[in-house]
Order: sequence, then structure tokens, then C-alpha cells
Amino acid sequence: MNKKQLEESFRKYDFDDFKWITGKDIVVNHWVRFKCIFMCNTYGTKAVCPPNMPSIDECKEFFMEYNKAVILRKEKVADNNLGDEILFKEIDDNLLNLEREIFLSGYYKAMSLPMTVCYQCSECTQERTTCRHKDKARPNPEALGVDVFETVKKVDYPIYVLTDCKQKMNRYAILLIE
Repeated sequence: MNKKQLEESFRKYDFDDFKWITGKDIVVNHWVRFKCIFMCNTYGTKAVCPPNMPSIDECKEFFMEYNKAVILRKEKVADNNLGDEILFKEIDDNLLNLEREIFLSGYYKAMSLPMTVCYQCSECTQERTTCRHKDKARPNPEALGVDVFETVKKVDYPIYVLTDCKQKMNRYAILLIE
């Protein structure tokens, strides 16, 4: 699969807004993990959230192993209701299907990092070893210490802190391809 074919696959799974990057373009910082620990209501409640994640240094090394990656963007109004969960589960399912297609085309290192926390189960086992969907559960970029703001700013994507839940939000997933 060449770049044009990859981009056709992105569009097939409803990812029309994307930008190519490398693993070196992904900004990983310790402060992101600290925000997970002290400011996130899903800390310790998901099998693919901290503290079940590798160290920040291991995450930095991991991203350096990829020469090809893509940032996938979705924009929507943040209405903070159950509809968000359904929408993001659909987006995450599309992302997993895209990841699988790319993997099967020969990119054996393909891995996706979804836009939000894992929605595979209504009740998470909270441990990676007992996860009921190990084949589908993926950490989001922040769980791996990715500073999404700085990473997407590097490619001129819009991102800002929302002050009202009626504002449009930009959500970003990362698809690692190699």
C-alpha cells in the first residue's frame, strides 16, 4: 500500500482530515502523565490508562521507532452527554478497523491511539491482564504522555482549551504506521 492508497483507506473509514507526521514529531512530556494521575477521573479505572502504562521514557523511545504516522482529526460540539460516548465508540471502532486493514496490507507495526478513553466495555476490569478486549483496547495518546496540544500545533491543527460546552472541540487520534 503506498501513501495514496493509505489515504484512501483513511477516507474509507471516515477520516477525511489528517496530516502526516513521524514519531519524532510526537511530543511526550512528564506533565501529561501527572495530569492523568491528579486531574483525570478515569485514572486507575481503565486497563489502558495509567497506572497501567509504560514509563514516560519508554513511551518516548516507543514513538521514535516510527518513521510514519498520521494525526486524524474530528471536530464536534462538546455536548457532554451519552451521545458523546456513542459517537466516540463509533469513531474508535472505525479506527480499529483502519488499523487492521493497514496491518493486513503489510504494515506490521501499525497501531492506533484513539481520541478518547477506551469504550470497549461498560465496566472495565481496570487491569490489562484481565481486560476482556485485549485485541481492541488501546491507550489514548495522553495515557502514553503525549502532549496533544504541542503535537498537533506542529502541523498547524487548531486546538485550544474549551471554556463552554457549546464550543466545537477538535479531537485527535494518532495512527502509527510502519
